[in-house]
Amino acid sequence: MEFHHISVLLKESVSALVTNPEGIYVDCTLGGSGHAEHVVKQLGSSGRFIGIDQDPAAIQTGKAKLANAKCQVDIVQDNFQNIGRVLDELDISKVDGILFDLGVSSHQLDIAERGFSYMQDAPLDMRMNPNSKFSAYDVLNRYSEEQLADIIINYGEERWAKRIAKFIVEYRSNKIIETTGELVDIIKRAIPSAARRDGPHPAKRTFQAIRIEVNNELGILKDAFVTSVERLAVGGRLCIITFHSLEDRIAKQTLQLMAKGCICPKSLPICVCNNKPQVKILGKPIVPSVIELEENPRARSAKLRVAEKVKL
Repeated sequence: MEFHHISVLLKESVSALVTNPEGIYVDCTLGGSGHAEHVVKQLGSSGRFIGIDQDPAAIQTGKAKLANAKCQVDIVQDNFQNIGRVLDELDISKVDGILFDLGVSSHQLDIAERGFSYMQDAPLDMRMNPNSKFSAYDVLNRYSEEQLADIIINYGEERWAKRIAKFIVEYRSNKIIETTGELVDIIKRAIPSAARRDGPHPAKRTFQAIRIEVNNELGILKDAFVTSVERLAVGGRLCIITFHSLEDRIAKQTLQLMAKGCICPKSLPICVCNNKPQVKILGKPIVPSVIELEENPRARSAKLRVAEKVKL
């Protein structure tokens, strides 16, 4: 099945990313190739595009959609935490722009058997890389009550985390948890009915937390961003689209740290660290327009952050 995904902040991100039609650009989260298709349209015959994704469905879709691009195209199945290695293997030292479109894709949510959605009953999975051995099934059936509570609090920011973890462990003492439908029922029983009346779907935060744990989504971000800045040519752009506060906080803090000059303690009379800014942050985070939100409600929490590599 074709990898379908509605690209968020499409015009804004491509416009910020592509500054040189003959440059080299990397999309670290190829997905449905929505951003990629627009990037390659901006590139001339001497330009080059590299698309990275760990999902084989995204790789297949990317190869088909970008087959007629006039620039050189390389599609690589890998995790973006390995961007340095990917570029080394392609014999590329510096690039002109790198894009991250984080989170789960529309395709992954809409394909029931992938197990990402709390709206469809399916086997517990949630793996962005289907070849990975570790899935949501392992988290739900093998983690301790304390581990589950920590994940749901830290990655889902769910106020009922301890109660949900308790109900999960009680349920699996009689039967292993096999489907997303079972998990949704457990969460609904754990959260008091009064708390379920308002706000998002009661399972939303817990599903987000388990998905992040399964794919180590937050653990790989900072290093991937730092490596990306190292591989940018001077004037090259790093564009990061985030969808929830946890990943956005990492993006914001990492860029702020790399945009800093001196990091010496304020008590020192002179700078001894010799730390130089590596990037400058371009403007405030960009959010979707009213028109985009009407067309794609899933974009409502999206933010685009843009930074430019500066000369050291």
